Amino acid sequence: MRRLHPSAGTADDADLATPLGLAAAYAYPAPREKDRPYLRANMVASLDGAAHADGKSAPLSSPADMRIFGTLRALADVIVVGAETVRQEGYRPAKARKDFAEQRAGEGRPPAAAIAVVSRRLDLDFDAPLFREPLTPTIVLTGAAAPEQRLAAARAAGAHVIVAPAGEGAGTGGGTPADATAVDPARAVAELAALGHTRLLHEGGPRLLAGFAAAGVVDELCLTVAPLLLGGDAPRIANGPAVPDGPTRFVPLSVLEEDGYLFTRYVRA
Repeated sequence: MRRLHPSAGTADDADLATPLGLAAAYAYPAPREKDRPYLRANMVASLDGAAHADGKSAPLSSPADMRIFGTLRALADVIVVGAETVRQEGYRPAKARKDFAEQRAGEGRPPAAAIAVVSRRLDLDFDAPLFREPLTPTIVLTGAAAPEQRLAAARAAGAHVIVAPAGEGAGTGGGTPADATAVDPARAVAELAALGHTRLLHEGGPRLLAGFAAAGVVDELCLTVAPLLLGGDAPRIANGPAVPDGPTRFVPLSVLEEDGYLFTRYVRA
């Protein structure tokens, strides 16, 4: 792996071959305010903008992309993901990584990040390993109209349930007062921060990321650009409600490359 940007005054590229060296390249910034949450999104896209192939991101990925994927998870307190992505990708609990065990323990953090699933209707398999075998209890974020029976099932499976209803114009899909199933991204982020989860990692899917972008809570985007042309009608990485006040400006922080894949890191201007 080599560094393309910035090119001057940076560490040797050989450091990128080590887990801790890669972690240094993706370190969360120091918080501007005490206990302020910082939300980083990690997505992959083809050259023509497809966020997945046949509903899965794996065909767009690479070994280097998976190393970065694992590193970002090891640095995070919590991983935010939509219910549809959980089902399509077969999500399991985050794993503890020995390279980061000492660092996490020294910071008083559990051995692995929690998974926080955003689900309107809680149509999830609560007998799956994600709920029955996590190192850190799985979190469920839902709206005000979530079925009581499903709420009870989530709690019985050991999940920490957070109800974060959307107000007018908010929510993962442009919620309105009549849409009581919607989840408010800003409220969800605040609720996670209240649990001590200030380093957030968002893994999509595209509709959920669009909702978070529209709510103005995305601080950083780590985007892998795969050297592939797919065609077809796959969605973009953010495929949902538009940002209400116009496009949000991001600036490039770093660009890495391996085997033709570009690993970009953008932060909000």
